[in-house]
Amino acid sequence: MPRDDSEYRNHEWGKKTDKKDKNEEEEPEEEGKKETANYGLSGLLASETRTWKGVELKFVEPMEARMPDKKWRLYEFKGDEQLRILHLHRCSCYIFGRDRSLEHFPGFVATDHPSCSKQHAVIQFRQHEKDDGVGGVILSVRPYLMDLKTTNGTQLNGERIDDMRYYELKERDNIKFGNSSRDYVLLHESST
Repeated sequence: MPRDDSEYRNHEWGKKTDKKDKNEEEEPEEEGKKETANYGLSGLLASETRTWKGVELKFVEPMEARMPDKKWRLYEFKGDEQLRILHLHRCSCYIFGRDRSLEHFPGFVATDHPSCSKQHAVIQFRQHEKDDGVGGVILSVRPYLMDLKTTNGTQLNGERIDDMRYYELKERDNIKFGNSSRDYVLLHESST
């Protein structure tokens, strides 16, 4: 039995933009309508690096982060009583806060005072370059303190520091988190 193609003759196949009338002139596309590829940074990869076991971190280590070259220690005091010694030469950064879900994060230090934020502040060791005067560079690793946009702030030697800004720490600096009565004094192994 022969096939009747008459019902298919009135239908067009394919996209309408593919088939243009031969008599119709092509109109140039308006500029700006066509979307171009955007190769800019979306932040999606960065957001992945800001999580640790499902917990979003307020802090990401910078490119110049390094392990310390001195054996730094942070002595914790409450009044005149020394509570503990934190050895800061084992990690390149230390996050201070109340977030117990970070308990197993390398470099997490619990601060249980209610005025401290979940992720309150960070001590970050960063590489520092200094000109040696004869065309060379002297590299050293120094500790820096940063407050992580907290309500009650962080104090360095009695002065409140700005949020999200690095402050270089020196030997015998005194750090306080929030309204806690605990003081943290920074020393290294050759301190007297």
